[in-house]
Amino acid sequence: MTLEVRPVREDEAVPYVEALSTAFLDRPDVERVAREIWPLWEGTRTWAALVDGRICGTFRSWPTELTVPGGARLPAAGVSAVTVLPTHRRRGILRAMVSTEHSAIRDHGQVFGMLYAAEYPIYGRFGYGPACRESTWTLDTERTHFHGTRTGTVELVTPSQEVRATLHGVFEAWRLRQVGELRRREHSWDFELGLREEFWGPRWKGFVALHRDETGTVDGYARYHAEEKWEQRQPRNTLVLDELHALTDAANTDLWRFLAEVDWVSAVRAARRSPSDRLPWLLTNARAASLSDVGDGMWVRIFDVPRALEARRYERAGRIVLEVVDRERSDRPVRVELEAGIEGSTCRPTDAAPDLTVDVAALGAAYLGGTRLQDAVLPHGVDEHRDGALRDAEALLRTADEPWCSTFF
Repeated sequence: MTLEVRPVREDEAVPYVEALSTAFLDRPDVERVAREIWPLWEGTRTWAALVDGRICGTFRSWPTELTVPGGARLPAAGVSAVTVLPTHRRRGILRAMVSTEHSAIRDHGQVFGMLYAAEYPIYGRFGYGPACRESTWTLDTERTHFHGTRTGTVELVTPSQEVRATLHGVFEAWRLRQVGELRRREHSWDFELGLREEFWGPRWKGFVALHRDETGTVDGYARYHAEEKWEQRQPRNTLVLDELHALTDAANTDLWRFLAEVDWVSAVRAARRSPSDRLPWLLTNARAASLSDVGDGMWVRIFDVPRALEARRYERAGRIVLEVVDRERSDRPVRVELEAGIEGSTCRPTDAAPDLTVDVAALGAAYLGGTRLQDAVLPHGVDEHRDGALRDAEALLRTADEPWCSTFF
């Protein structure tokens, strides 16, 4: 078997999409998808694995940035479209593509790689750890009211380029303060608002609600659509919340209240939300908001440990010498001295004896502050060279607020 991993050429777009869709058990209009998708992908980071000249694996990434504790934004790569044809499993194809992409991430100076794992067991062995959680909230609108009163106004608008710009502005302001969120690809806004024909599914057809504060400034928005249902000639529709972001607590509450009060709606269902959402606390009956499908969301891999640890802020002060084992570079574990402070931190390579040795996947899982390091080390092992070092490292990394990424890719 002759295996080659390289950037896919434009004339190979059709067989590339054919391999991708086959592995994802889908049968789209391959030629149309290839024609429309090619200009949107990063050509130099869209990898094809060829076995004896045939595309048998796909892998791609795109440049973005990740908001880390304290508000710093660091360069990152969003990894997606990872597949291997079912006829070519267990031949080292995935590992070869991962190695190629990881080399590119390092060459581009990107601090993180990030992905959503279709199958949980795969990516831990490549250094990724589940750093964010996500869940589905379902609100029974007939069993509760909201505390307080409205403080602003909600306006329904028709999707347009102007509305796109407004939503983009609100999201940008929001993601700069939300740990775990990332910069979105520009073209994604057109698809999410139905301004552009979706090449891998139906065009989005929904509604957009803008929230304005008392000065008339837009400080929040919601995108949603409806699922029709009638029982005994009574409306029991479900409103499906595609996205809600607000810059103030008041705007967040007003938008939820608006959604719950839409006529003919008996439930609001919101997927890919944070399990720590404050929704139950907004309600006179907190039990009307039920939580389900809680699980791993975005996974994170750290490629530049000193830069990552120095850039984020810590909610307590401390010092630790940390050794990070990266199985891609098993002969060169990274050893750093972290001096963490509330106002600022330093993290430098060191030859000092380590207090703690952890796998890079465990550190990636705990880095954003939402995963307990003591849990994250269990799949990979840990060496505690000083009593209490694991507890101390976890205390430094943990944050009061849970990270959340609302952007799927």
